Amino acid sequence: MMEDVFRFADDLGPLQLVHIHRSSIGLKAVVAIDNVACGPAIGGVRMAPDVSTEEAFRLARAMTFKNAAAGLPHGGGKSVIFADPKMPLWDKERLIRAFAGAIADLKEYIPGPDMGTSELAMGWIKDEIGRAVGLPREIGGIPLEEIGATGFGLVAAIDVSQEYIGLPLAGARVVVQGFGSVGQHAARFLAEKGAVLVAASDTSGTIVDEDGLDLAALVALKAERRALHDHPRGHKLGMEAVIDVPSDVWIPAARPDVIHGDNVARLQTRLVADGANIPLSAEAEKSGPTPKRFSIRFDARVCCRALRRHRWPSTGCTGRCGRGDGIRRPGKLRGLKCDTYTTHPGSSGPIPEAGSAVSCFYPHSPGRSDARDRCYDE
Repeated sequence: MMEDVFRFADDLGPLQLVHIHRSSIGLKAVVAIDNVACGPAIGGVRMAPDVSTEEAFRLARAMTFKNAAAGLPHGGGKSVIFADPKMPLWDKERLIRAFAGAIADLKEYIPGPDMGTSELAMGWIKDEIGRAVGLPREIGGIPLEEIGATGFGLVAAIDVSQEYIGLPLAGARVVVQGFGSVGQHAARFLAEKGAVLVAASDTSGTIVDEDGLDLAALVALKAERRALHDHPRGHKLGMEAVIDVPSDVWIPAARPDVIHGDNVARLQTRLVADGANIPLSAEAEKSGPTPKRFSIRFDARVCCRALRRHRWPSTGCTGRCGRGDGIRRPGKLRGLKCDTYTTHPGSSGPIPEAGSAVSCFYPHSPGRSDARDRCYDE
């Protein structure tokens, strides 16, 4: 029994693995605080009927690595609630508030939105215990789902990959597995670059049109909480069929382990661009890139959620590089250029104020990593 309890334990963590049960309200949840060496753990609250302790731990470990790689002062955490996220709003609020009360003493865990929860849910948690990220606009949050920050970041990474694999995005065929917020925005930003959405899937199944799907119509359909199979055009197939659709860019944007050892060979794509957390199993990852398939990973959510928590000023050099003066100035960087890896490399133009849609992606903004800052005189 003791072996089973500590089956996830290694040199990095988890620091705490907490099971929560409140029978009076039907609350069952797991909180995984993996590692706090860099600071308090930050990570989303996932709600689904079929979540698990293992999923919570693996997602928390992924957050540990992502926060560290981004140079953020946070460790990794995650929580899962065993429930149907489509329950009536009043029942969901009662459950989320009960969950918030249960984690009040877990001071080293800062919750955020994830699959099945939203900015509104984070507002409830903030109201109960005073700490949460991913808050509603009305109480100081940035509407990341509205501006599509994660999808933007994912497409920026896809854009960079072009030069490495010789894949022009104009005319590229795109498949999105999981047509939720991330998948929709990624498809929209790719369409702006000339790519064509040829297939998408949700819980109703897969819809395919080799000539290109009507992206605006599909987004409108999901806004009405309807299924992709309600769209009149395209071939309707099962959920698993999305794996078999030939493409240039294949975006997993739903649950973990959708690609695993038994189906990884079915992918017919040039590029797998991870829009979800841990969408490939360890076995699938070990298959590695092939001359015909590459995989990239990017998560803008890490940066932008830290921005919501800290609200640092967004302009000027941080001084962490040792060469800048660390003075934050409005407007331009005034004689200093940033060599931080970003979607706007080397930008020294006007930098948006904190909280704007673009500020997450500029050098030295609250949402960018300062871990690799290198400033130099113009």
